[in-house]
Amino acid sequence: MTWVSAGRLDDIEQEGAIRFDHGGRTYAIYRGPDDSVYCTAGLCTHEAIHLADGLVMDFEVECPKHSGAFDYRTGEALRLPACENLKTYKAEVVDGEVRVALI
Repeated sequence: MTWVSAGRLDDIEQEGAIRFDHGGRTYAIYRGPDDSVYCTAGLCTHEAIHLADGLVMDFEVECPKHSGAFDYRTGEALRLPACENLKTYKAEVVDGEVRVALI
């Protein structure tokens, strides 16, 4: 497992998300209401829209285009038109730095 630095925790608003690009792929990194961090694939499974631009609240992210929703902790698709789950990646904070495990 390879851990990659994805920025600082302070760069992500509480109940917010940032886009993170690495190795030709895009990811979304979320900061939960309890300051926990999570990482998913960055594009909605319905129509490839960047999820970091969506509404983040109560451990959910809503796609900004068609309002499909996902639980960003598990990647589970919660509301249509999203019906395919997101891939998730382990994330952690070490000394204020957000790190993501990219396989």
